[in-house]
Amino acid sequence: MTRPDGPDHVQILMATRNGGEWLAGQLGSFAAQSYGNWSLLAGDDASTDGTRECLDRFAAAHPGRVAWREGPGRGSAANFLTLAQRSSPGSWVAFSDQDDVWNPDRLERALAASAPVRPEEPVVYASATLLTDAALRPLGPSSLPPPRGVSFGNALVQNVLAGNTLVLSPGAGALLRQAAPAALAADVPFHDWWIYQLMTGAGVRIVYDPEPGLMYRQHGGNVLGAHRGIAAGLSRAGQILRRDYAGWIDRNTAALAAVESVLTDDARRLLGGFAAARRKPEALRALGICRQTRAGDRALTAMARTGRL
Repeated sequence: MTRPDGPDHVQILMATRNGGEWLAGQLGSFAAQSYGNWSLLAGDDASTDGTRECLDRFAAAHPGRVAWREGPGRGSAANFLTLAQRSSPGSWVAFSDQDDVWNPDRLERALAASAPVRPEEPVVYASATLLTDAALRPLGPSSLPPPRGVSFGNALVQNVLAGNTLVLSPGAGALLRQAAPAALAADVPFHDWWIYQLMTGAGVRIVYDPEPGLMYRQHGGNVLGAHRGIAAGLSRAGQILRRDYAGWIDRNTAALAAVESVLTDDARRLLGGFAAARRKPEALRALGICRQTRAGDRALTAMARTGRL
């Protein structure tokens, strides 16, 4: 492998916490990448299970490529956003979960799909995933590309970009570094959802690859996991009834308001209109705020009518 440097360097950002059972497999998939110009920066939130020792062994085996820092201890979103603040200017940024396994061509495919890219041009790449059980036995592909496409109006109420698949160009990484302090101050609930909001709000080009780039391991310790099945549906219903979802939107929109200067004129108008429309279903439709399905739109309307949006 070549040593990591140059304008096509990819810095992998990985948040870890007690992931020692799975971590070696993911680290091995980094080492097996067909694209060799990468480095790893991990943030560890007080692991007690050998995660840090695993990272140290990987660093020793790949001198000059691997570093880990103390995480902020405020959960996965804050850990990833802190890593984004610490990321290297001029590098591509690839987000990674601690328990997945990447396909060997994941980075190569992401950069090829994002091309052509000027160094300052912000581009965000996302892909499908292959869902597996804890033993990496396939369960099926993740959802298909969002049927209604990506948009700021969708991003305000739904995330369709899986964080474990995101790769940001140097320009997009610079935008995220600039905006991350506001997201941390607002305590946004999910880094990937907020990145979707920030990037679509700023008019950034989003590339969605329907080819799975990694094996997304499903197990009892997932921070979030794939949104599949009856149990997942009941969990989401409980979050809505408890107003968790409304609270998440409060925090997301507070962070967006703090970085309003990077948003497009249309996005600023939409953000302002959304604040007034959260209890007016007809206003949501008029503004173009929507989820990816008609059933999702109906749920959004119900939430607005009952004060849970």
